[in-house]
Amino acid sequence: MTSLEKIHDVPVLMCAADGPAIVSERDAVDLIGDAGYLGARWVVVPARRFGDDFFHLRTRVAGDIVQKFAQYGVGLVVLGDISRQVGASSALADFVRESNGGRQLWFLADRERLAERLRG
Repeated sequence: MTSLEKIHDVPVLMCAADGPAIVSERDAVDLIGDAGYLGARWVVVPARRFGDDFFHLRTRVAGDIVQKFAQYGVGLVVLGDISRQVGASSALADFVRESNGGRQLWFLADRERLAERLRG
């Protein structure tokens, strides 16, 4: 179940692990709409909900999805272990590292790291 939570006074839309795959801009727009309706500033999606193409940067799926979130001013967190995907692609490793240095897209291992990021 998707739910709105406040983490350090930041409204966050927490997506359920067992929901439909996020594979297109349309899926992103649906999440952004839910976030806007509920007043969330961030959407947290378990990594396993993203299709394989999201982690293959040459497909541009990740770029299209992230750009949609940026256009609407909503942050995106990919939550969970993506070490297998990062280990298979230096481009993805660079993308993750650069994204984690910004304020739009974070790749985080768990909820504790999410709380740390939202604290500061």
